[in-house]
Amino acid sequence: MHPSVTLVWFRHDLRLADNPALSAAAAGAVVPVFIWAPDEEGDWPPGAAARWWLYQSLARLDADLRAHGSRLIVRRGPALAVLRRLISETGAARIVWNRRYEPAVVARDTAIQAALRAEDAVTVDTFNSALLFEPWTIANRSGKPFQVFTPFWNACRVTMQLDAPLRAPALPAPQQWPPSLALADLGLEPAIDWAAGLRAAWQPGETGATEQLGRFLDHAAAHYADDRNRPDRRGTSRLSPHLHFGELGPRQIWHAVQTAATLDPQRGALGAADAYLRQLGWREFAHHLLFHFPRTVEAPLRPEFARFPWRDDPDVLRAWQRGRTGYPIIDAGMRELWHTGWMHNRVRMLVGSFLVKDLLLPWQAGARWFWDTLVDADLANNTLGWQWVAGCGADAAPYFRVFNPVTQGERFDPEGHYVRRWVPALQHVSTPWVHQPWRAPGDEQPQPIVDHAVARQRALAAFARVKRA
Repeated sequence: MHPSVTLVWFRHDLRLADNPALSAAAAGAVVPVFIWAPDEEGDWPPGAAARWWLYQSLARLDADLRAHGSRLIVRRGPALAVLRRLISETGAARIVWNRRYEPAVVARDTAIQAALRAEDAVTVDTFNSALLFEPWTIANRSGKPFQVFTPFWNACRVTMQLDAPLRAPALPAPQQWPPSLALADLGLEPAIDWAAGLRAAWQPGETGATEQLGRFLDHAAAHYADDRNRPDRRGTSRLSPHLHFGELGPRQIWHAVQTAATLDPQRGALGAADAYLRQLGWREFAHHLLFHFPRTVEAPLRPEFARFPWRDDPDVLRAWQRGRTGYPIIDAGMRELWHTGWMHNRVRMLVGSFLVKDLLLPWQAGARWFWDTLVDADLANNTLGWQWVAGCGADAAPYFRVFNPVTQGERFDPEGHYVRRWVPALQHVSTPWVHQPWRAPGDEQPQPIVDHAVARQRALAAFARVKRA
């Protein structure tokens, strides 16, 4: 046995810098490992867009490791059996990993940790690389989990003491490397190449994440508070997929934003830094809720909404999925999602409201579609976002808030640049009519699949029945 060998189990932490598990292992020989075991993620294995991103990110991680004299060992699950084999093959006396918080993964990791410790074969240590706070460290005065964001975030800010991010460590190699699968053997990339739009839009990996953070700080951060709701502008950070896969950690972003705002006050003008950091807080809140209320991935946090009279209409659902509702802002968002694997956050709220309130289709159907098509598909964020817009979750939008897709489009895409980009048929519709082209004079335009005013009244009646019950 070689006590100095440590297995580092990479998961949603695909970076070298500010990686606590990797840094803790670097005192001795390090064997980095990735285990593909989607069946162990319960009902939420990575969707198609996320698998594409994962392949690119793992390839870049392996290249980064090789530049440091190391490499990534790739295996297929089951994870416990793989770890046991690697212990035997390498003589490792220690296994480290960074924690994840999805319910099925928590259960799996807990069982693996107990099994390995019971065998007395290795030391197992786990770390936090994905969150600013562990979910069990923040509670209200009664010792219970928060269910409203503002008091949750206030409690976080009171205890906010973040260490400086860790540098990428030196990585001593083992005497002999264990065998590895080729990354292509995992079958992560699509058999039919539909990912051209994703490749054009994104640069997965730690370098891509760092460069994207730099672009945000240089060009968008100072105007974030004003521009973050404008899909026609590059006003958001676009860091969500990098955060999900751990190519960049929240502590790194926190320190970078704070430092930029301090060194260059213009970057922090109009409270832009606080406005953006609050979005990191919302992400923390999502993971806090998922950890404490794991059933919410499928069931509403507010139990009365289990009685909601959702419709079942596959044709209408497909029209929504493909961006063929007739409402330009909705269709533009759904087509942006299909082409790039991402959608502007304001538009996510609009398409979500349209699905559950205008169409009365269940939020779970929207969550599943987002899960398969988003490169930043994150179980905590996806669950909180959909329950928020459906009015059935924590800190949720009131059930009577039904976003009007016409007025919202006119407010946040006033010149129609966003909808014209993603719905080319609107190129020649004049701006006063670009968000309601069926009312434009001249050539007749198709009517939308539902009249928003009628749909709103139908939704309000349905939600009122649930409230009364």
